[in-house]
Amino acid sequence: MTNPQPQLIDNQNAARDIEVIRKRPDFLAANRGKRFVTPSFVLLAHKRRDDHPVAADTVRYGITVTKKIGNAVARNRMKRRFRALLAELLPQYGIAGADHIMIGRKEGQERDFTMMKADLEKALKHLAKKL
Repeated sequence: MTNPQPQLIDNQNAARDIEVIRKRPDFLAANRGKRFVTPSFVLLAHKRRDDHPVAADTVRYGITVTKKIGNAVARNRMKRRFRALLAELLPQYGIAGADHIMIGRKEGQERDFTMMKADLEKALKHLAKKL
């Protein structure tokens, strides 16, 4: 029997909790925040109030893709791509104590993943300066 490999823990990513926004009032509150528009998505960022029940160092995200984008297959594909982008970039560039909302745009369906990644990185850096 072989010994299991030890789990490597990235201290930078372990220090930050990432949660998903599920409640409508949180999405509406984020709409009052700062926004960054790209051809494939709109990124909203909103600092949470000090009395919010979620911990201050937690990064939260939400994804919105409307029926204007296309059928269910197209919307689900876009949401999967957004989740992959956020999982990759939020631990490093996410704003602690803020809610991030990605809203899909029609042009984002065919956009190259690396271009979307560059756009999201640019957007997160820009919004970090604004908040």
